[in-house]
Amino acid sequence: MNFILVFIFILLIFLLKLLHTILWIPFKVQNHFLKQGIGGPGYRPIFGNTREASRLFEEALSKPIPLDRHDIVPRACPNYQRWSGMYGKTFLYWQGLVPMLTIADPVLVKEVFMNTGGSFEKRKSDPLAKQLMGDGLTELQGEKWAIHRRITSLALNMEQVKGWVPTMVASTMNMLDSWDARRGERIKFELEVHKELHNLSADIISRTIFGSSMEEGKNIFMLQERQMHLTLLALQGFYVPGFRFLPTKNNRERWRLEKEVRESIRELIEKNKKEGDKSRNLLDLLTSSYKNQGGMEEKLEMDEIIDECKTFYFAGKETSANTMTWALILLAMHQEWQTKAREEVIRVCGDKLPPSAMNLNELNLISMVISETLRLYTPTTMIGRKTNKNLKLGDIDVPVGMTIVLTIIASHLDKEIWGEDAEQFNPMRFSEPRKHLSSLFPWGLGPRICAGQNLALVEMKIVLAIILRRYCFVLSPTYVHAPLQSLTLQPQHGAQLVFTKV
Repeated sequence: MNFILVFIFILLIFLLKLLHTILWIPFKVQNHFLKQGIGGPGYRPIFGNTREASRLFEEALSKPIPLDRHDIVPRACPNYQRWSGMYGKTFLYWQGLVPMLTIADPVLVKEVFMNTGGSFEKRKSDPLAKQLMGDGLTELQGEKWAIHRRITSLALNMEQVKGWVPTMVASTMNMLDSWDARRGERIKFELEVHKELHNLSADIISRTIFGSSMEEGKNIFMLQERQMHLTLLALQGFYVPGFRFLPTKNNRERWRLEKEVRESIRELIEKNKKEGDKSRNLLDLLTSSYKNQGGMEEKLEMDEIIDECKTFYFAGKETSANTMTWALILLAMHQEWQTKAREEVIRVCGDKLPPSAMNLNELNLISMVISETLRLYTPTTMIGRKTNKNLKLGDIDVPVGMTIVLTIIASHLDKEIWGEDAEQFNPMRFSEPRKHLSSLFPWGLGPRICAGQNLALVEMKIVLAIILRRYCFVLSPTYVHAPLQSLTLQPQHGAQLVFTKV
């Protein structure tokens, strides 16, 4: 009898806690924001608004958009498009049981990014995505993040990056030579450049990270590509807590790939130490020790270096390759800008010499093309942050533990900042950089701004300049304009261009 009463009591406590979690807390949060005039799609127990969001994404991905349209929000962020139209730019929606306060006001976005008082922290990634990216700079918090940030910033400063320019030029020239070989005697030839640029970016990062061991570095890329496909497969389904620990076929393959990637990087680190590679590759710089401002020596441990390498592998390749793809697509759509950019490259570099570290700063129009590409086709359309305490964001009272969704792409298309032509490709809007760059967030802003920004920008300038000088290009009739927000923004059906030798 006593056992039954205890069981009933425990069951009652469990049910009360369950009702508190799935009904009372959502009601309380929703009511808190409704009092401030912030609405959103109504909360549905347990699932929140995930089913509606999934339906909106499926509908969006079934339809390409016109070639002359660069407002990608309806396709890349269809849930934001639908709900902001109904409830305003700031609204609340539910990812399962997690409340998501979505903002697109550039002033508020900047306020979150620039905060240095510890009010916001990076939202924790899905465990599967974290396995792919590694527990490196993008995932860390607090003092550990500060140490990693100081070391990676020293390793990736602009002077160091400029020293890798010849490596980037060599990789790009190799790619174009292979294009020439495939072209043969044809005047025109078609290529799917998205895959080509991913292979190129993989080659460049392998060379800059591992120097003379670049072929072994490429093998790690292949392993991570397979990891990425398995991660995407898992993220597309409904998340079941603990499911990733079950020995399913895909989980076992994920575990095997993770182990092989970490062991391969570890072997290359040991090899780099023994051979004493003097190329000053990134691996050499990450394994070095540095003194902080207080004179204390700081150095990354083996597992920390491995995690940073995983982060650079994935984030570096995806960001650079996808941005270069969109830049070529935009220049193929807008021939007048392609002509002007090519004229600049020839004027700065001449007919034969490749770009050098000395003349990179003279490629002003190329820089503006890249900035405009990052504005219209930013690699990550939304970024999450979490509040560490009750705070005021603009006029909004935000409770502790709240997830803030920064809708970067909506800020990039805000007509009050960018003008009535905000949805058009116009690189000249960046001829006054101080006027607009503070409202451009592809790399984030403030303390957590991307540490690899210098490397990515230099790589993109070099690759675009070399391609422009050797080839003219137009969109292929087979190209379908279908931006897809996966882990990063990419063309859903590839990027088919038709090239002609200049």
